[in-house]
Amino acid sequence: MILHKGEVLFHQGDSGEFLYHIKSGLFKVTRLHENGNIVLFNILYPGETVPHHSLISQKETHGTATAVIRSEIEIISAKEWYRELKENPDRPLEVARLLQEKVRFMQQRLDHLTVGTPAERLELLIKWLDDYSQGLHLTELLTQEEIGQLIGVRRETVNRLLRGQH
Repeated sequence: MILHKGEVLFHQGDSGEFLYHIKSGLFKVTRLHENGNIVLFNILYPGETVPHHSLISQKETHGTATAVIRSEIEIISAKEWYRELKENPDRPLEVARLLQEKVRFMQQRLDHLTVGTPAERLELLIKWLDDYSQGLHLTELLTQEEIGQLIGVRRETVNRLLRGQH
C-alpha cells in the first residue's frame, strides 16, 4: 500500500486488527489528549512494524500515524501475526529484536533531548531525519510546533533557531 503526505495509516483508538510494516517513508504519530492538546510523540521509519504496543498482543492504537512523505506499507493481519508468534519458534525473537531496535531509537532520542543547547538538539534532529527524509527539509516534514515537541522547546524558539540557520 502506498500513502502520500497527509494520509493516515491508522487513527487513535482503532481496534488493532492490523499491524503495518513500513517499507519506506516516514510517519508522525500524534496523540489527542482529553484537554484537546495534540502532541507529536513518535516518528516511524522504514524497517519498523507497528503499532509497537501490539507486537505481542492486540490493543487499540495509542495515536494517529500520518505520512509526512510518500510511504510504502505492508498491511499484516493481526490474527495471522499472533498465530505466527504461537506457531513459529523464531518469531518471538524477531519481535524482541524489533522492540530492542525501538528502545535503542528512544534512547538516542532521549540522548538528543539532554544534549546542550536547543540549537544542538535541532541539529541532531535534522541529521537524524536526513537519513529518511528523501531530501526534504525538516520544515517540509513537521510544523514548528512539532519540531519543538521533539526537541523540548517552544515553537517560538524553533522559529528563531531556523531563522539563524539561513
